[in-house]
Amino acid sequence: MISRDITIQNSVGLHARPATFFIQKANSYRSTIWVELEDRRVNAKSLLGVLSLGITSGTTITLIADGVDEVEALNGIEELVTSGFSD
Repeated sequence: MISRDITIQNSVGLHARPATFFIQKANSYRSTIWVELEDRRVNAKSLLGVLSLGITSGTTITLIADGVDEVEALNGIEELVTSGFSD
């Protein structure tokens, strides 16, 4: 199990379209992936879960991955986030 902090920098945060890209990317990996914000943890492969966190621009989230491709999963999601969701 590994974790990494990532700051959401696109202008709208993780709402609607960016959240869809985010969960699609998470679902492309076999590992279990969680998004943690303050005291809440949700499944990164669940659109409703991710949207329920209300992640806005400038928010730092913690990604947690556990599984056979955990390193690749966090690297891929971080790359998507830092690209401004232009995957």
